[in-house]
Amino acid sequence: MQSPLTCVEICAGAGGQALGLAMAGFVHVALVEYEADYCKVLKENRPEWNVICADVHEFDGHPYKGVDLLAGGVPCPPFSVAGKQLGQNDERDLFPEAIRLIQEIKPRAVMLENVRGFLDPSFETYRNQIFQSIKDLGYVTHIKLLNASNFGVPQLRPRVVIIGIRKDQFGAFSYPEDKPSSAKTVGETLYDLMSENKWAGAKQWAAQADSIAPTLVGGSKKHGGPDLGPTRARNAWAELGVDGRGIADTAPMPEFEGMPRLTSRMMARIQGFPDTWTFGKRKTIACRMIGNAFPPPVAQAVGEKIKECLAYGCADSESEIPLSRAVI
Repeated sequence: MQSPLTCVEICAGAGGQALGLAMAGFVHVALVEYEADYCKVLKENRPEWNVICADVHEFDGHPYKGVDLLAGGVPCPPFSVAGKQLGQNDERDLFPEAIRLIQEIKPRAVMLENVRGFLDPSFETYRNQIFQSIKDLGYVTHIKLLNASNFGVPQLRPRVVIIGIRKDQFGAFSYPEDKPSSAKTVGETLYDLMSENKWAGAKQWAAQADSIAPTLVGGSKKHGGPDLGPTRARNAWAELGVDGRGIADTAPMPEFEGMPRLTSRMMARIQGFPDTWTFGKRKTIACRMIGNAFPPPVAQAVGEKIKECLAYGCADSESEIPLSRAVI
């Protein structure tokens, strides 16, 4: 019987990437997350996961040497156009920690994701430095911009996905194939949620919301509240008949008139989370968790291609992580 593939994930957030990788067949032996609210959400949704609520700077990778995959969504503010784009000069830049952990853990594969801004010409020198550091540790690197809408997620959401495959692996990695027509419209995605309180205008609204959503914006810990982002983002939502100035507690009531607001559950579905995934009762934090998450369907698609690559084995396939360490 083949053992399941093991994974350590850093900067786990609210679990979008972890959920997707789990659906792809990876078993997490550790998930590292700094913020207590996010840790609580991870534990509530997956009590069996080994959630380590700690600063990744303090996380020692040596006990996990030999896992199949090291994954993580390193913080995006250093490269986001919504921020100051300080890159490596931003205190939140955790690429150096990711490289340290690659060296300590020596996983068979690495998966790191970030925002589109990471590809900006202004970061070329730093980007090359990161790739060279990963290559020097014995990995073949890949990078591609993936749009979530090509993987069934009803929003554009471009994200950079970096893959490293250890050079002793026999398999070759390739990114999942784009499926441009796989995403439903916002109306198709949210009609049942918008109509759950018998709103009379739900069907008409759904017909008008006939395209995918703009990228959800979650805000940072210091900035951003329970809304759908700055003026440009709100205007894009308004074209879909959604009031982006705030987040609703419930779906519209029967006699509601005007543009409805999304609930956090609607936001989660737009992000590709299953309806069973909960985000706590505090709306502002829930919106930040959802808006900053990596869509699970995209993580699953990439994870399946990593799994396919690793299935060919390696020159020395003996793992240093026994199956008993895996939390299933």
